[in-house]
Formats: sequence, structure tokens, C-alpha cells
Amino acid sequence: MTTAPATGPMSPCVNVCSLDLQGYCRGCMRTRDEIAGWIRMSAEQQWAVVRACDERRLARFPAAAQA
Repeated sequence: MTTAPATGPMSPCVNVCSLDLQGYCRGCMRTRDEIAGWIRMSAEQQWAVVRACDERRLARFPAAAQA
């Protein structure tokens, strides 16, 4: 079993702040609640959000996984 580092990741924000019709930011793929709650999340929660964003991005842009 792997564990997340004790320190949180940098914010995944890429300054493209616009929600799509599914409620995900077009830049970082976070939800409005994930964006608003980022600074109050534990490091473990932040890493979970980063992983979820990666999964969302791969689901939306499968060709990017092959690049």
C-alpha cells in the first residue's frame, strides 16, 4: 500500500478558470467545491483531488494518455 506524502501538492490551477457543462474547470478539472475547499483540505485530500483530476482528464482526452 502506498501513502501520499505528508505535504500537499501545489494547486493544480493553470489560470484557465471556467467551468464546463459537467461542472469541471476547463483548466484543472476540479469541481467548484474542490476549488473552494482546496486550502482547507489535508494533504491526503489534496492528493486525492489531484488523482481524480488526472482521471477526469484522461477520460475526457484519451489521446493525451498516448502522447
